[in-house]
Amino acid sequence: MRKLSNLVVLAGLVSHCSQPPKEEAIIYPTTEKVAHVDEYFGTKVEDPYRWLENDTSAATAQWVEAENKVTFGYLNNIDFREAVKERLTKLWDYEKVYAPFKRGDYYYFYKNDGLQNQNVLYRVKNLGDEHEEFLNPNTFSADGTVSLAGLSFSKDGSLAGMLLSDGGSDWRKGVLFNTTTKELVGDTLRDLKFTGFSWKGNEGVYYSSYDKPKDGSVLSGKTQHHKLYFHKLGEPQASDKLILGGAKFPRRYVGANLTEDERFLVISASVSTTGNELYIQDLTVPNSPIKTIVDNVDKDHYVIDNDGETLFIFTNLDAPNNRIVKTSFADPTPATWVNVIPETKNVLSASTAGEKIFAEYLVDAKSEIKQYNRKGELERDVELPGIGSIYGFGGEESDTDIYYTFTSFTYPSSIFSYNIASGKSTLYQQPKVDFNPEDYTTEQVFYSSKDGTKIPMFITYKNGLEKNGKNPTYLYSYGGFNISMTPGFSVSRIVWLENGGIYAQPSIRGGGEYGEEWHLAGTKMKKQNVFDDFIGAAEYLIKEGYTSSDYLAIAGGSNGGLLVGATMTQRPELFKVALPAVGVMDMLRYHTFTAGAGWAYDYGTSEESEEMFKYILGYSPVHNVKEGVKYPATLVTTADHDDRVVPAHSFKFAAQLQAKQAGDNPVLIRIETRAGHGAGKPTSKIIEEAADLYSFTWYNMGVVPEVAKKAM
Repeated sequence: MRKLSNLVVLAGLVSHCSQPPKEEAIIYPTTEKVAHVDEYFGTKVEDPYRWLENDTSAATAQWVEAENKVTFGYLNNIDFREAVKERLTKLWDYEKVYAPFKRGDYYYFYKNDGLQNQNVLYRVKNLGDEHEEFLNPNTFSADGTVSLAGLSFSKDGSLAGMLLSDGGSDWRKGVLFNTTTKELVGDTLRDLKFTGFSWKGNEGVYYSSYDKPKDGSVLSGKTQHHKLYFHKLGEPQASDKLILGGAKFPRRYVGANLTEDERFLVISASVSTTGNELYIQDLTVPNSPIKTIVDNVDKDHYVIDNDGETLFIFTNLDAPNNRIVKTSFADPTPATWVNVIPETKNVLSASTAGEKIFAEYLVDAKSEIKQYNRKGELERDVELPGIGSIYGFGGEESDTDIYYTFTSFTYPSSIFSYNIASGKSTLYQQPKVDFNPEDYTTEQVFYSSKDGTKIPMFITYKNGLEKNGKNPTYLYSYGGFNISMTPGFSVSRIVWLENGGIYAQPSIRGGGEYGEEWHLAGTKMKKQNVFDDFIGAAEYLIKEGYTSSDYLAIAGGSNGGLLVGATMTQRPELFKVALPAVGVMDMLRYHTFTAGAGWAYDYGTSEESEEMFKYILGYSPVHNVKEGVKYPATLVTTADHDDRVVPAHSFKFAAQLQAKQAGDNPVLIRIETRAGHGAGKPTSKIIEEAADLYSFTWYNMGVVPEVAKKAM
């Protein structure tokens, strides 16, 4: 393979070739085709790579090994890849401290010295004193792939329960222990999924799980009926009491938490990722019945606080942008609800602390926050450090000071203490990252999508950018499940920006930036709006001279992987590079794996109607790769332990692209081992993957980053 650094003259921030270097033809592994056909409403659909769904077969393992050999052989021959990795490693190597929280007599906080694979939990009785190490997940496994996936304390802080994930899997193991002696206090709880621990005094914990799939792999088998259990300390898990769920109460997700005073058990039950029933039980009355608050899954509802028998509920019932209501435990049904904080034109989220309600509003995808008392009276607008995103403002009823985190694209996540009485914020902890944020500009623009809808987009770049159409641009979004794309800091992104790249992040439909209506405008038979919005962002960046198709990369993960897969198959000429990560690519079969059926609220399914089947078939990435089309240079990424979006989605998509790609653009798949959907991934693996993605992107744009020049 020819060395790119020998082909160009390095000058300025980036050096450009008129075209990427010509490669010797990549010899892809032979991917066997099988004569498998499914029929939907009389339409026959071929699925020649169905065998790749068997994640435990020797044939699939051999295919994965062969694909990785080709992929890493390609990546290893990019001259500047190691320099990119070294710069990423240097940037990443700074102390990261996270907001403290109090449990019992101690303040706890997570910290990472810089390059530790997993964050370490420390504690201290008085902030500012010498802290002690409490839990170090880096000792859980030699390679850092066993992670702390959850931690919950009893109210007095004397007991804790931690959830452990092995290799990034959603299946968890639960360990309960004494926080003073670190000794185990009962049975290790196994086969837990989509749950936390909710302590009932020091008596035991509530948790949820499914029966493990009996057929096939536990990493791909369908999970169906969630069950809420109570585990009493000292008793075996086999004797845990079923509270709600299972075959007699079939719900896909069932979860519970206790109010801070531990009087009420609040239970949420749902069949999809949107909408839930709501139940409540008075734990102070022995054998009290579980009372219904909401008996349908049409909307979202959560109890966020209580004052005795008064319940404060966050809901979008009759309020697409959300509101907070209050009611009484005696009759908590919606007919009795009274507004505390009514709906506004901006989307609301909320937290509580110190007998106050903190209302966070998204204003064109940027955070604003207001402090209210329990009567719903506005006490103040909280002054924030700038335009960006906030996390936190939650605490206990007795708190006088709480902590929150503020971040933006070039503002590393920084912790502020907030005094509830005065409303004063004080910088508590700010990381020292090896870059100058003053060197960068972030602007927000609004562009028109295909149907005329105005879409906001953040664009970040280095000062002095010349709009000459030659700037490498990384276009990233998500577009689903009511998830909002807001300003946030990424240390790896700094490498892209400091080497002359543009980062663009549109807040497309399907997300939650403008409430329930914005979300619904990107679901089911309106899913194409999401792709049109993303395509519109690309067209805007090109039209305004930020970049051109030769220098435009698109990226996204999970539902964002679907976004990339759909847009690159619909408009392949628009992009130079495509980076779909852990994507939902086979839309006809996504609901047959693990928890996929829970996504039907957003997607619909191929089995519910002929109309829905045809609509989904029209954009499903696996089914829309066409013979003889020149697709962008593509690096698909997935992981062998991903049991959220099973790797078969990416396997089948990559196989289709490799078989049908026209032209010289590479189609590679990078399959991480001992990793899952993303949560708990070790720092070392994150850095390696980021280096590969950026190097692949620059290389296929014919660009040598400045970091390569410095390394020569």
